[in-house]
Amino acid sequence: MTETAEIIRIAARGDGVTADGRHVPFASVGDVVTSEGVILPGLRHAAPACPHFGDCGGCQLQHLDDESYKDFVRDRIITGLGAQGIAPPPFAPVHLSPPRTRRRASLKAERRGKKVTIGFNAGSSHRIVDMVDCAILHPALFAMIAPLRRLLSTTLPEKRVANITMTLADQGVDMVIDGIKADTLAAAEGLSDFADAQKIARLSIDDGFGPQTRWEPEPVTITFGGVPVPLPHNSFLQATLDGEAALVAAVLASVGDAGAVADLFCGLGTFALALSTTRKVYAAEAGRDSGMALKMAAGRAQRQVFFEHRDLYRRPLTVAEINRFGAIVLDPPRSGAEEQCRALAESSVPHIAYVSCNPATFARDAKILVEGGYRIEMISPVGQFRWSTHVELAAAFVKQDFQN
Repeated sequence: MTETAEIIRIAARGDGVTADGRHVPFASVGDVVTSEGVILPGLRHAAPACPHFGDCGGCQLQHLDDESYKDFVRDRIITGLGAQGIAPPPFAPVHLSPPRTRRRASLKAERRGKKVTIGFNAGSSHRIVDMVDCAILHPALFAMIAPLRRLLSTTLPEKRVANITMTLADQGVDMVIDGIKADTLAAAEGLSDFADAQKIARLSIDDGFGPQTRWEPEPVTITFGGVPVPLPHNSFLQATLDGEAALVAAVLASVGDAGAVADLFCGLGTFALALSTTRKVYAAEAGRDSGMALKMAAGRAQRQVFFEHRDLYRRPLTVAEINRFGAIVLDPPRSGAEEQCRALAESSVPHIAYVSCNPATFARDAKILVEGGYRIEMISPVGQFRWSTHVELAAAFVKQDFQN
């Protein structure tokens, strides 16, 4: 007699898990799994949106319906907090970015003969899955795939792999290709013809010495808080425009009507420029190119953003510096902001808005803040890397003895 087991949760890496701890790839909550490994789909098992699902490593969770996926996003955060001994705080509804809204992507390409393969790598492999459709990319990015095949069929050396980075900027697609050379007049003209025909906003080639712009009819920008900001090569952006909007809304709600605000790890100004419409903002960032782009844009728009080039890992804000502000916003890399949070925990700043792309390091830093007298007032989960295991959030912290 065949034994069966029901999937009761989804693990951090996307496998379904049975009550006895068995991990089953591509299984959803409510599915039944036989002892032979056959999945009998339940009511919450969704039909994948992409023909490459199961092979392409870009998505792990297309077999979950939206409610299951929302549960996964929220549970990742709760599990991280639980590992630090923090009880679940209030949660806002999970925000999921719609399909086909990803505005940045890094793809691989390889040429064998006249055939060019372009796509994401297969799961746990260097093999490139040749893309014929993509349920996550913005249509403007996916529209570049076929023209890129034609371009790379003559510019990409045989059996070489190229890396293609695309970002949807205000003016259109910003593209960087590394792995090709354009050292002849014919090759250079071919790149210009390609960029012109496809209405590329900026086309750059990286031959090992950093991106070199070959085509940019007008300066490329990205807009935050109504202010167009120059877009340096390889700059960080939130993955989707609507995901960014959800995070900005959560940060604004966390800060409330606080006066001067410090935006730490400010990048190009995603939060600083949104905050600066009604108050002064101090912005700190270790990336010089991003910070100078923000400084230039804020100056042109006459926003009260005061930028400092500062490595917050080596030189976090001191308690005295923190206490000058009515609120602190921080959006650190995946490694979190442990040392900065230790100083924040000793401060008296009333409000902290913490944006994170890593539930584990967020939970570690949250514990420091909670032990320093802060309460997690709300967590707003955001699933903008739709159908992946990546989770983002914006958390509002309030000092326990602070009275509104």
